[in-house]
Amino acid sequence: MESLFFDCGEQPEEPRRKLDASEYRSGQELSQRAFSKSQAASSPAATDHPDQTAVIPDDGSDNGSPKRVVFLTAGAAGMYCGSCMHDNAVARELRNQGVDCLLQPVYTPIRTDSRSVADTQVFFGGIHIYLLQRLPWLKYVPASIRRTLDWSPLLRLATRRSHATDANQLGQLAVSMLRGAEGRQAQEVARLTDWLADDIKPDALVLSNLLIGGALPDIRHRLPETRLVVVLQGDDIFLDHLPEDMRLEAIELCRNLVPVVDSFVVNSRFYADKMGEMLGIPAERFEITPLSIDVQPFTSFTEPIVARGREEDVGSTATSEVDRPVKQDTFRLGYMARIAPEKGLHHLVDSFVRLASQAEHADLTLHVAGWLGESNQDYFQAQLKKLEAAGLEDRFTYHGSPDLEQKVQFLRSLDLFSVPTDYHEPKGLFVLEALAAGIPVIQPDHGAFGELLQSTAGGLLTKPGCLDGLCASIETLKNDDQTRLDLADTGQKQVMAKHTIEKAAEQLKAILFTR
Repeated sequence: MESLFFDCGEQPEEPRRKLDASEYRSGQELSQRAFSKSQAASSPAATDHPDQTAVIPDDGSDNGSPKRVVFLTAGAAGMYCGSCMHDNAVARELRNQGVDCLLQPVYTPIRTDSRSVADTQVFFGGIHIYLLQRLPWLKYVPASIRRTLDWSPLLRLATRRSHATDANQLGQLAVSMLRGAEGRQAQEVARLTDWLADDIKPDALVLSNLLIGGALPDIRHRLPETRLVVVLQGDDIFLDHLPEDMRLEAIELCRNLVPVVDSFVVNSRFYADKMGEMLGIPAERFEITPLSIDVQPFTSFTEPIVARGREEDVGSTATSEVDRPVKQDTFRLGYMARIAPEKGLHHLVDSFVRLASQAEHADLTLHVAGWLGESNQDYFQAQLKKLEAAGLEDRFTYHGSPDLEQKVQFLRSLDLFSVPTDYHEPKGLFVLEALAAGIPVIQPDHGAFGELLQSTAGGLLTKPGCLDGLCASIETLKNDDQTRLDLADTGQKQVMAKHTIEKAAEQLKAILFTR
């Protein structure tokens, strides 16, 4: 079973490591039972660096106790998910900044490439709500028995492998969930609402997308003073994959939820305009905050990056400056995203084949990393056949799905980066990650990419879907070392200055507590 609402994973699940005592405390101190004000005030803030003392700034509290926030994040069925990882990083930083924040998964446990601070409890467990949709009589089974369906280990086991989900069934489930108390999952809506209103009593509730917002009217009724904020970060992509009649119904149900939401957070003006038109959201209800990443993994390597050659085993041992790959006579063009048609790998392969077939680009190599699901195996094989037909298979390397350390190493091994998507990307975290690693980017001029590159000045924009334009940009930067390194240096500095997770948490606090 794949993610119920977002196929945004980057890698299949691997065994979870055992948390040490300090990590277990920080991850569980905000459990499904309400945390008392005195406990919250005295608990240490979570940090990825146990030897550092977290600085606790003013969080907007007016009584000396931390403000309480619940952050509902949609799990991605055992796969790495950019949205989940971002939610986790923001929640962790909110805690570091003195906010009593509980990251609460829905559908499935989340998987991140850094330490998760999410609670182990899962609301709207994927198995549970699917069975309620398919077998309505299940609601008459005692809740104590049905609760076993939400057990995190069971959900991880069930989602260990991704499978195609019937679009019609997925559409029916999405519509039912958006109906909230009127849908087949009404008992689960009541359970979440009761937990929030009776046990937690948060000052603010943040949802990672509107598609999990069917319970919002009930939550607003029970918690009239709680600020309700929804982050929009790909809702349209899911909606556009539904059968047309269900898509229209789901959009109308989303529109009906808009009046109960205080603010909608987006990362670009492009996405505010698009979602405002689709869902009828007034312009004044939007808060536009810069996209952000946790830059800490990249901060050990902040100098401009020079051209580097082939590294036979990316992600194996390189952990410090002395372990960097030795420069060889290759130019490494790279891609790191989910392997899927909408991400545009075929465009990069086509441009590589055209350029690498020319004698003056005999040093050009292509390096790809990212999660490859079963449904996209044929697509990937088609790209390999192109390379084989051109006699270039020995100059291509697929590096699998890197973990966090391997991801940083992979990006730093490149000379140039591109993910030439066909769809209009609402975020583009991979752009910030490449720039943080000191690698310039080439991206299509659509979606959020224009705003990202305007902010960072770390790359070039090309005409979407234009092979000639993409090839010309690659050739220009390959042949001009100084321009390429200037873009890398500028982009890296701008990411470190304007797109950090610390700034994202500060901006979210302002939205939650001072509006």
